[in-house]
Amino acid sequence: MGNRSEDNQRDTEHQKFLARAVKLAQDNVTREGGRPFGAVLVRGGRIVAEAVNTIHRSADVTAHAEIEALRAATTAAGNHRLDGAVMYASGHPCPMCLAAMYLSGVSAIYYALSLKDAEPYGISTDDIYQELAKPPASRQIPMEHIHVMAAEKLYPSWSQTKANDGPA
Repeated sequence: MGNRSEDNQRDTEHQKFLARAVKLAQDNVTREGGRPFGAVLVRGGRIVAEAVNTIHRSADVTAHAEIEALRAATTAAGNHRLDGAVMYASGHPCPMCLAAMYLSGVSAIYYALSLKDAEPYGISTDDIYQELAKPPASRQIPMEHIHVMAAEKLYPSWSQTKANDGPA
């Protein structure tokens, strides 16, 4: 367990990076009329990428701040793995962003505003978290496995290539 000085230093660092994520989000709202989300990705105590939600620019539903920061960092690194990186987000990450962080190896996530904070503004994703917690057959969007014989060779083919470097 760390001493009080180390804990205070860590808390100060978290506050600094969260404040940056919040500033990015506020600037996105004020300057562009974008959504109130900013993200800062840190590795080894240094910012490796930062981004805002850009759905308003691209109409791309996946253009969330955390995804945009992950894209920038993985592109710059030339590798989809970001093991040891820490994500700081202005708001609680949605399930898509959370899944992407798991897939990329992000080791910790800190956020400034909760799902409950977002709810009165219609931007909480708690309903999606609840939906995903249900068994697939109980979800609103039907999802069904259909066997396709040609698909049987797909994963074995992939596993024999050098591209096999972890989960999607």
